[in-house]
Amino acid sequence: MSVREDILARIRRQQGRSGAPSDAERAAVESCIAARAIGPRPAVTGDLAARFKAKAEALASTVAEVAALADVPAAAAAYLRSGGLRMSGVVVGDLANLDWKAAGLSLETRRAADQDAVGITGAFCAIAETGTLMLVSGAGSAASASLVPETHIAVVPLSRIVTYMEDGFSLARAELGELPRAVNFISGPSRTADIEQTVAMGAHGPYRVHIILVR
Repeated sequence: MSVREDILARIRRQQGRSGAPSDAERAAVESCIAARAIGPRPAVTGDLAARFKAKAEALASTVAEVAALADVPAAAAAYLRSGGLRMSGVVVGDLANLDWKAAGLSLETRRAADQDAVGITGAFCAIAETGTLMLVSGAGSAASASLVPETHIAVVPLSRIVTYMEDGFSLARAELGELPRAVNFISGPSRTADIEQTVAMGAHGPYRVHIILVR
């Protein structure tokens, strides 16, 4: 028995229950979760992509748009060159199949390490309400690629922009079944104002976040 199972078993005993939860108990819990009430949310109207872009830029992210996925390497390279940034790092997921080398980028498909300047990832979805990226961990999408390098480039199809954070979780339940080990919400570059209330970028992660929207 795992530690988790042991703790849950002790809770059940304290409740006067024995054994594993029955099918009826599980069905009752699932029904309760499905019927959960959603709290008040601000109205989000108009074009979701435009709303997401405006909110992301307000959080100090930069945003570019391309017509197709094949255009992403050139757009990423143009962004890095414009800032005089290094052209090497890691790329994860299906994006590894793009022609990064032709765009002048030297990328490896692996977990990010301290020496990696750039991490390029996809995003499970993007949230228009707040300009936030929602990333989920998995075998082909190590969380380190968005957390360790100084520059994080995220590729987001317009079709993956949802209105609210609750919509992101609903999408994850529908497409993934169980939530993965890690779900990261990224709202702009890492920052802190712990010292004399002076904002410092890159405190606990990337100094910069660049988002490429794919039409």
